Parts: sequence; structure tokens; C-alpha cells
Amino acid sequence: MSRAVAPARPTLSGRVGIVAAALVVLGEGVWLAARLPGAALVSDLGAVAVASWAALACVGVARRHPTPLRRFWGLLAATMTLAAIGRALWTAERLGGNALPHTPLIGGIFTAGLVTGTAALLSSLAAPRSAVGRARTLLDGVIVGLALIPIGWVVVFRDIAAADLTDPVRTFGLLYPMFDLMQLTILVAVAGPSRPMWPALTVIGASLATRAAADAGYVSLFAHGAYAPGHPIDVCWPLSYLLIGVATRYPPPPGCDGTEEISESPLPPWWRVALPYLPVGGAIVAVVLARRPTGQTPHLIFLGMMTLLGVLAVRQGLAANENLRLVARLRRLAYSDQLTGLPNRLTFNRRLRRALRDDAPVAVLLLDLDGFKQVNDRFGHATGDRLLTGIAERMRDAVGGDGMIARLGGDEFAVLVDGGRPVPPDRLADRLLAALQPLPGEEDLGVHPSASIGIAEYGPQHTSHTDLLRDADIAMYAAKAAGKSAYRTCTGALREAAVSRAELIADLRRAVDERQLHLEFQPIVDLAGGAVRSAEALVRWRHPRLGVLTPAKFLPLAEETGLILPIDRWVIHEACRAAARWRERGSDATVAVNIAAAHLRRPDLVAMVTDATAAAGLPPHALTLELTESALIEGSDAVLDRLRRLRELGVGIAIDDFGTGYSSLSYLHRIPATELKIDRSFVTRLDADDTRAYATVEMVTRLADAFDLTVVAEGVETGGQHAAVTAIGCVHGQGWRYGRPAALPELLAALTPADLPH
Repeated sequence: MSRAVAPARPTLSGRVGIVAAALVVLGEGVWLAARLPGAALVSDLGAVAVASWAALACVGVARRHPTPLRRFWGLLAATMTLAAIGRALWTAERLGGNALPHTPLIGGIFTAGLVTGTAALLSSLAAPRSAVGRARTLLDGVIVGLALIPIGWVVVFRDIAAADLTDPVRTFGLLYPMFDLMQLTILVAVAGPSRPMWPALTVIGASLATRAAADAGYVSLFAHGAYAPGHPIDVCWPLSYLLIGVATRYPPPPGCDGTEEISESPLPPWWRVALPYLPVGGAIVAVVLARRPTGQTPHLIFLGMMTLLGVLAVRQGLAANENLRLVARLRRLAYSDQLTGLPNRLTFNRRLRRALRDDAPVAVLLLDLDGFKQVNDRFGHATGDRLLTGIAERMRDAVGGDGMIARLGGDEFAVLVDGGRPVPPDRLADRLLAALQPLPGEEDLGVHPSASIGIAEYGPQHTSHTDLLRDADIAMYAAKAAGKSAYRTCTGALREAAVSRAELIADLRRAVDERQLHLEFQPIVDLAGGAVRSAEALVRWRHPRLGVLTPAKFLPLAEETGLILPIDRWVIHEACRAAARWRERGSDATVAVNIAAAHLRRPDLVAMVTDATAAAGLPPHALTLELTESALIEGSDAVLDRLRRLRELGVGIAIDDFGTGYSSLSYLHRIPATELKIDRSFVTRLDADDTRAYATVEMVTRLADAFDLTVVAEGVETGGQHAAVTAIGCVHGQGWRYGRPAALPELLAALTPADLPH
């Protein structure tokens, strides 16, 4: 837990201190502008006082702010302390008779302040975190500073007598503007575009700009012999110290204690990248202008340019090194999976193509985790990621040096076996399945899925690596169909079945648009009188090549691909129109239509049904929707609400194939059903005097009576079955005993007079 930031108190380093320091600066400015007696001493004492106060303010804020900021403020406190000590020594030397005391001691103290100030900027939260990044930023500032030497010579230094530049200490003192701009460049660099700039850094930038202007003005005045202690420009130095103290009053930036997640930094603007190089062009022009008539270049400029070239070389070396590291990182991102560290799909495909070019035996094992989606849904994606990492490690150990394992994406992995193939692919598959067996406790927690593996070996039937991967995928789905946690090798039969299946799916997509579907109706008989008042609509597919296909041939594919939705919509509309034509003959007939579970999850179910009945002119009570137990048992509150709304409209709800699914009594209380359809598997066994089947049908009939539901016995094919279901008390029957599915005109023509209205 981070320490809370203490509120500021009105101490010397607080609000009172700011007011007092501001009054000192204001008073000094008025004194110097009015050229009152003792201006030099007032200037020196004011600078010492304000710098000392700024040092105390930095120490105080370092105690209040979070840990990441303490080093920053501590270094600024050291900078202000050195400024106060240096200015105090300057005052003492000046009072001792030295008008402009550029002594080695004072120069060293001011230089130490430059070092600590630069270190403070490089330790700010916005500064680069790596040593290379800090070095790059420092070099950017040095480049800007060195580039200003020839520019400064042309503007200012050429007016200084050569004798004034023979003293190294004096010459160093004239270079302070260069150091100021170097620090200002570093501040601009570390502030960056990654987040809104911390106001404290903005104020510190104003302080650096003020000091740079003061130092530049001092150098210019000194060059022209117009500077004397107590000049009005002297007020700029205590003003820069005052701004440092003002910066301490700002709260720390958000997230500096690690509680706020830092977003990814955007790319810097072009001017930020070019910043250290822009002044270099000006320096080149200035070098040309600074050449003496004799063709010689001043020593100061020569040394500055040589140093600049060296720094530029180091900077470019760092940039080259950084580029190499970036290239290596991009390679890792491009060729490896970031979660598991395994090679990714791109690397796997490249290795696979290379292995095929070597004309050596090649096999591919494709793995898909069974039930991994349930892990994500139940425990969250973080748990899923940890599980994937652990599984990848197990599979890597299981494969060892006998192949290359890669993560292709999601929960799909692949193993490439090439070369001498020391281990057969099927044995490697056994090792992988053994490695994926749940560890103690994992199976109880339900966080360990199994895997289905498909194996494909390269042969003459393959023309490319994609054909080999396709066959491995076919074998993998065959392993899933075989019960999962198994492996299968792709064979010609599997490949042919998969191709046929894919072709059938493609044909099914065209079936609705090309009117290849049609309906047949199987009568539902009133067992008491034999009258037909209802029929179940059954869809058939007139395949142009395979002939008429029953629903069992294509509806599972339709549900798997999502084509069941348009098919069911077509069936409901056509069934409603057929029932409306039937009712035009004076009958009160109804029609039953099967709908898939996918429709129950759609919010437009009620609208789709009402549109179909309204378009056909069919009363809603003349339509019954048949749903399987498995579709209903998974129903959410939203599904139940849709079913209730359909019942309020009058639409019947039938539970189809009752007794073969969950057969839970609890959902009979919740679902607004009107009808139970006993599955044919129970009715068929009534011929064999199966007492259990008889008891089951009788129990379901009594249960339906208790819930006020109508019972329909399905699959009645013999007279014995008809007699049994009639004796039990079933109200309606359906099956070949009463009529095979047929088109509506054939059904109406086959009806007996008792079935027709009087």
C-alpha cells in the first residue's frame, strides 16, 4: 500500500514560504531596476535566500510524495543547495575585491549543480527507465548544447577579446547557456507525448528557460563590457529558483504509486525525433560564418565541433544498437507465441514448407483441446491462459527432440515430425495424450481439458503444405467424433467423407435460395374417432444429384453451420401457408413444426412466428412449435419469456421425443407447454409385450393429464401398438399406421370422410 500524500502545511516551505520568496524576488527586482545603492549585495543575498528556500521546499515535498518521486525531488534539493552555496561563495569572493569571481571552486560547485539537475530530470517518472534510454536522452541534450557553441560564437563570442578566452575557468563560465539549453532539451525529451505533462515539470521547464535567458543575457552583456554586479538581469536567477519552489506545490502525477495502469505510449512526433539534430544544421552554417579571414577556425569552435562529432557517433551507435534490439524483438513477436513461448503459426508453416522441399518423410500432428472454452467461461481468461501455458510446457517436454511443437492459435497446437523420424507419429501422439492426463486434483477442479489429435503423413496425394494441414484437421475432427482424448490418422476414406461433407454443406447453402426444399406432412390422428385434425410438417431436400434427402441427412449439418435458422424460417412460413389452405376447406386443422434450439436464443423468435402466421392468414392457435427436451432444459429466463409470449398469442408448445432427454419434472413446471409427444422408442416396444415400455407410456400419459397436457404417441406402425396406446389413454397418435409423410394435396386426398368436415 502506498503512503498517502500529506496535505501541505503553511510552513516556511509551504504557502507562506512561496509568498515570502516571491516578495524577495519582487523587492530585488524593484531595487535593481531603480539602481538603488548596494544593488550587487541585494542581488547576491536575494539569490542565496531564494535558493535556500527552494532547497528546503524540495526536501519537504520529497518526504510527502510517493517513493518513486523522492529521488527526483532529492536531486533538485541538492541542485538548489549547491546553487545557494555557490552564490554565497560568489558573494564572499566579490566582497573580497574580485568583481567577477570565476574561481575553480565556484565553477566546480555550479557544475555539480548542473550534474544533479540533469540527474533529477533523468530520474523523473516520465524519463526512460533503461540505462540506454537515459544515455540516449542525455546525449540528445549534449548534442543540442554543443551545436550552440558555433552559433553562440557568431552571435556573441566573436566580440570577446582573445585574452578573455585564454582563462579556462572564465571560458567555461561563458558556456553556461549551452548547459541550460542542454537541460531544457532533456526536459522536453523526457516529458514526451505518452501522457498529459505533469504541471510541476512545466514549471521546472519555465525555470530552466528563465535561467537560460539570464545566462545568455549575462554572456552578451559581458561580451560587450556592459555587465556589472547588480544589473537588473540578476533578478532572473532568483526567479528561476522561485519557480522550482512553486513546482513543489503541485500534487504527484496520477499512477506514480503504481495504482494506475499506464497505457501504451504513442509514437513520438517527428519534431521530437529530429530535436537533437535540428541545431546541427545551424551549427554547420555558423562554422562557415565563424572562419577568420585567414581561413582559420577558432579553437573553441574547432574543439566544440570535434566533440559534437564524437557525441553524434556515440548517439548513432546507441541508435544502431537499439535498432538491432528492436529487430530481435520484432522477430520474436513475429515468429513466436507471446503466451506460451512456442513457435507460432508463421514459424510452423515456414518450417513445414522447408521440410517438404528437403524431400524427407514429413508428418504433422494437429491438436485441439477438448472443453477449453468451458474453462474460459467458468474460470475466466486469466485461468485459461495459465492453463495453456502449463499444457504447452507439458507438450514441449513430451515431444522433446523428436519434433517441433507450435501453437497455431487459441487452443490449437501442431507438431512437425520430419527428417529421420526417430519416433513414429502415432507413438508421439500417445506420449502427448499421456502428458495431458490430469494431475492429482485437476480433474476434480474441472480445469484440465483433454485433447483430440489428428495425424497426417505427407504423400503423393498432397500438392502443398496446406493439403497436409487439411488432412491433419480432418483426422483431428474424426478423433473428436470418436469420443475425444484420442488420435486418428487421416485415411483416404476420412478424406473422401470430409470432402463429401463439405460439398453437401455448400449445396445446402444454395438449397433454400434455389427452392430445393419442400414439405411433407404426416397426419396426427385423434385416437378416439380416427379423425385427422393436425399434421406435422417435415422438411425434405430434393438434392439435384443425390435425390430426396431426409432431415437426418442434412439437418445436423444445418445446425452445425447455422443454416438451420433460414431453413426453419422457410419451413414455418410454408407450413403456415399449407395449414391455411387446409383450413380453407372448412377444417379446423392445425400444423406442428419442429424448430431448432438456436431459434429459442434469438430475440426475434416471437416476431418471426407472428409474421409467418399473419402472412398466411393463419390463426396463431393453429400452429404448434415442437421443441426437444435438450433445447428446453437449457432455456434461460429470456427463452422462457419468449415461450410465454407465444402461448399468450395462442401458439401451442409441444415437447418432442419426451422421455429420451432429461425428462426433468422441474422444467415441466416452468415451460408453458401444451403437448407431450412420447418418443417412438417406447411405442415400438409395446408390440413385444414390454411391461417397462407399457409402464413408461402409461406413466407419461398420467403425468400429462396431471399437467393438463395433450399426449401424442409417436411411431405407431402396427395395430398392436395402436391398440396399446389407445388402451393406455393417449389422445393422439402419429406414425405409419395412420399415414406416411406426403405432400399436402396427397394428404388431403387420402383422408377418409370422417377426417373431412361435415
